[in-house]
Amino acid sequence: MKNHVKALVVGGGAVGTSIAYHLARAGWDTMLLERDELTSGSTWHAAGLLPYFNMSFATTHIHDYSIRFYKTLEAETGLNPGFSVVGNLRMAQSQARMDEYRLYASTAETCGVPYEWLTPAQMKERWPLMRTEDLVGAIFHPTDGYITPADVTQAMAKGARQFGATIERKWQVDGYQWTGSEWRVTLTKMAEKGGNLVPTEEQTVITAEHVVTATGNHAQRTARLLGLKIPAIPVEHQYIVTEPDPALVEWRKAGNPEHPVLRDADAKWYVREERGGWILGPYERNAPARFAYGCPDSFRADLFPLDLDRIEEEYMSMIHRLPSSETVGLKDDYNGPICYTPDGNPLLGPAPGLRNMWLAEGFSFGITAAGGSGYYLAQLMTEGEAEIDMGALDPRRYGSWMTTDYAVAKNEEAYEHVYILHHPDEERPAARPLRTAPCYDRMKALGAQFGQVNGWERPNYFAPEGFDDHAARSFRRGGWWEYTLAEARAIRETAGLIDATAFAKHVVRGPGATAFLDWFTCNKLPKVGRVNLTYALTCAGTVRTEYTIVRQAEDVYYLVSAGGWHAYDEDFLLKAVEDKAAEFGPVIVEDVTTRHGVFALAGPNARAILAGLIRDADPATALSNKRFPWLSARQIELGMVPVNALRVAYTGELGWELHHPIEMQNHLFDRLMEAGAAHGLKPVGARAQNWLRQEKSYRAFGTELGRDATPLEAGLDRFVDLSKEFHGKAAMEAKGIRSKCVTLLIDGPEDADPWGREALYDGETRVGRLTSGGYSVAFGKSIGMGYVRPDLAVPGTRLSVRMFDALWTAEVVGDSPHDPSNARIRADG
Repeated sequence: MKNHVKALVVGGGAVGTSIAYHLARAGWDTMLLERDELTSGSTWHAAGLLPYFNMSFATTHIHDYSIRFYKTLEAETGLNPGFSVVGNLRMAQSQARMDEYRLYASTAETCGVPYEWLTPAQMKERWPLMRTEDLVGAIFHPTDGYITPADVTQAMAKGARQFGATIERKWQVDGYQWTGSEWRVTLTKMAEKGGNLVPTEEQTVITAEHVVTATGNHAQRTARLLGLKIPAIPVEHQYIVTEPDPALVEWRKAGNPEHPVLRDADAKWYVREERGGWILGPYERNAPARFAYGCPDSFRADLFPLDLDRIEEEYMSMIHRLPSSETVGLKDDYNGPICYTPDGNPLLGPAPGLRNMWLAEGFSFGITAAGGSGYYLAQLMTEGEAEIDMGALDPRRYGSWMTTDYAVAKNEEAYEHVYILHHPDEERPAARPLRTAPCYDRMKALGAQFGQVNGWERPNYFAPEGFDDHAARSFRRGGWWEYTLAEARAIRETAGLIDATAFAKHVVRGPGATAFLDWFTCNKLPKVGRVNLTYALTCAGTVRTEYTIVRQAEDVYYLVSAGGWHAYDEDFLLKAVEDKAAEFGPVIVEDVTTRHGVFALAGPNARAILAGLIRDADPATALSNKRFPWLSARQIELGMVPVNALRVAYTGELGWELHHPIEMQNHLFDRLMEAGAAHGLKPVGARAQNWLRQEKSYRAFGTELGRDATPLEAGLDRFVDLSKEFHGKAAMEAKGIRSKCVTLLIDGPEDADPWGREALYDGETRVGRLTSGGYSVAFGKSIGMGYVRPDLAVPGTRLSVRMFDALWTAEVVGDSPHDPSNARIRADG
């Protein structure tokens, strides 16, 4: 057994073997450890389905790679992975469900995923055993199907060995120690004893430059060994296998093809053929989380007792859909643990706070995601970045506030929500409210309908008393749309107040702070008292983080970044400071996020509202352009509240961000609302802000900005200082311009706006995709932002956007189509 490797992969399920395969294929000396036998975790009892359906751009790419990769394994390894390419039929019982499929289909198009639309009559003609008269339609993926989990895992394991990887079974990891340059991993040999797997006296230590944990149901044990919080906790998933169905047997005897994997999302189940019978897999209500504090050592290829009462509704709906199954008996049943995360996406990427430690945990659809996860994680590890933006899967998307109770509640919710309608404006209720700004109750009393961002409650919009946010959701213009419209108009015409307390906020100071930040970010650093927008890049030259930087003193900087990416940004910042300490000198980073609340006040009347509150020796000039110019910061007093005011506005109107002591927030909120009453002030939510920032072509991190595009491709040239050296500069310049970010005005349907997931066309040719969408109050039509081929990023170019399976005219417009000269932002008074 080797005692040193470049990469050590811990966990021998489908995910771990795929990672080992792809690292070995990339040329890394790789070892995989499994405490039991390969596939002995959730892999062995997985149903092996390979569904394409996913609303995430990154996850769709991952699933697509898996499906294509698995088809190549037999030729490469000689082992048949058991891939039955029968297709995947996803049925709809309502027009709302078809709207969901149409939105998904446009996302699929952006990734090159093939699909077909089928009517109920076409389904009945192809598969007469199905009842279809109560269906509206279906989307059909002809290129996927199901696979044998154990066989595909063994095929990937053989492929890994062929590339030089070693695989060691019956070794348990009992300790990790980082030496500053490598990991010392303590292992214990495991042995069979009385049907149990028990540790022996034999131990060894392996050193590895990189470690990947893919420990599945044992993620909580991994978390304890590493001193991390990992919100990957299993939830029970059960499925049943029937005896042969005589009608199905006759159907197949007649030479008819196998049924596709059937998914009746409205009935919350999947069904596929299995040796003349059927497998039913429901996603029912009240499936419990298990092993919240760790999987027992004695739990191997074990199962839980079946709870048939819990799945009675789903079982009866299968009989309704496949009437011939009514008289068929049950043959086998499975109820095993499958790991989930609070949002249902895996935790794939760097471990927070640790060097060269990578997590691949929380795979609820592990067979589907295994191939692509191994491919893209290997890129991330060996090349520094993957070709797609992996931010949506990054383990650092959950901060230290996350607890076991939170993970249990959200993971059970994620399981139950697998087949609900996934509205783009969906807000899930479990574990809420949790993190609240002091003014939460005041905003709620004003009708705030909240969303959750990194655990924070943030108003999406404000509605009248008794309004039902759940009923207002839609794939088109939901019941909230008219209220968002009124809020957007208020900011354009009078004034609006937005709670932005969730912003991540850090103070960076010390003798090395200026030199460090000059290297760390791509824009010029602001002068003392001034504000700049800037970006930190990845080693690949793409956008890693967006910062608003306020220079408070020569070597003191206040950094504001996206609230949803707090831990993600902080980990990157702290590691960069550590890396450059010897070169630049001491730098101190202080997280002040929960110390300061933030209100964004914007609109033509913003100055008048503040004028009634500001305390100054010369209040008439305190907010003027001379004393308080655009992109500057001042310490001011609003009544009794000391405020760090920033003259910026993400909505493109005259405005200020008011950073204040959080314990004084309610007092400040009350004074602002009182002062604003005579000036048309309205409380405004995130949805109106999102519409308005698109009218100004303001890019948003996580949509237009991410690790798959450089700032030059994003059209941020004015925020890039090419006269200096900064992290990622050479890689950014080497990439050139592969695509370009544009703003488009869209003549869309009367009852809908784009969501930012749609494909863009030039004639019949797909040329790009939207990353954001909404409605423009300034132009009275839909608006969107996205990426297209560079030759098409010219104002006046006419393109089409796919919405609800139809193409709608879209025109590329110049940046900041509303107030391109910024006259409104710079207005004096």
